Amino acid sequence: MTSDDWKATNRHLQILKAANEGQYGVLAAIAYNIEQILGLVRAAEKARSPLILQFFPWAIKFSDGLLIRTAADAARRATVPISIHLDHAQEEEIIKRAADELPFDSIMVDMSHFDKEENLAKTAQWVKYCNERRIATEAEPGRIEGGEDGVMDTVGLEASKTTPEEVEQFVATGVDALAPAFGNVHGEYGPQGPQLDFERYLYITYRLALVKKQLDNRAIIALHGTNGFPPDLMRRCIEAGATKINVNRITLDDYYAHLRAARTVHKPHTTVMEEGVEKVIHLTVKWMEILGSTGKAPPV
Repeated sequence: MTSDDWKATNRHLQILKAANEGQYGVLAAIAYNIEQILGLVRAAEKARSPLILQFFPWAIKFSDGLLIRTAADAARRATVPISIHLDHAQEEEIIKRAADELPFDSIMVDMSHFDKEENLAKTAQWVKYCNERRIATEAEPGRIEGGEDGVMDTVGLEASKTTPEEVEQFVATGVDALAPAFGNVHGEYGPQGPQLDFERYLYITYRLALVKKQLDNRAIIALHGTNGFPPDLMRRCIEAGATKINVNRITLDDYYAHLRAARTVHKPHTTVMEEGVEKVIHLTVKWMEILGSTGKAPPV
């Protein structure tokens, strides 16, 4: 099977291609447990929206891959398109294990903790490795500041914004999604909120469009660091070219508030779990509406 053949049928790339053409954003939501997997999948079915279920490398180590296999089973049974993505895979052994042993549709080969030249070289190496196994890829040109669960904290490393030249170099590796650094951060933004270099972001998306046309490449923008983004900023990023919208806390806030409240109320554990799933569903549907993906899912 040729590269073009498998890319045409890869679930992750099918989802992103439809969103890119339809000019809406696809929620790429982190899950940490089975309640969150259930809530995210049921929200996608309720909203008739495509979904990308994401996991940090922590999930592989913690559950010996069980959470990933569970999510893949849920995705196969779903009535809307859902893909399984590994976010911020920074250890090469984790990339190999994920690509060789687990049912991922896509892997972020995040080498951004290296200097620019090594980031590019290692990205090219792991894009090839994943593509040989029919797995889509994502990379981070530049370096996004901050840290999340399973993401190396950049404290002590200088954050660097993505340059137009890096866009061209990374697209040439054959990577399917780029996560640009333009003032966005992993984790929390603090009291000032997001301080984005939007002019840089617009130029990056413009250059990406030119390079895609020249190289006949389908690479898209993956928006990282969305904790604290208000709906209007999220929509603005999508209108300017973002397709894959990474989220963590903004779909899980109600779930964690529910768990905190449950400590003071005597309820069966099963009831707390079931109510937690409903909290995830409610907040996720809300953000799918904001991203414009509601009703966009074709039947599967």
